[in-house]
Amino acid sequence: MKFTMNVECTPAEAREFFGLPDIAPMQDRILEEMEARMRDNIQNLAPETFIKTWMPATIQSWGELQKIFWGQMGMTQPPADDKS
Repeated sequence: MKFTMNVECTPAEAREFFGLPDIAPMQDRILEEMEARMRDNIQNLAPETFIKTWMPATIQSWGELQKIFWGQMGMTQPPADDKS
């Protein structure tokens, strides 16, 4: 036998019904701390340093990144621009 039951309730009501803790205050504190840390770190980084920290260490230039993309597509070099 199969039956379906729809219940309308807020997330807070569902959490309370199942006995789960309300972690919203903890999440708010953690997010505020993360935002403050990110703000401090962004102010200390120069744009070049910021990009290097987000790029893999093996990729030193955009040219190398382009070579990797073309290599993944099975081409040895980018196609020449056709100006005809």
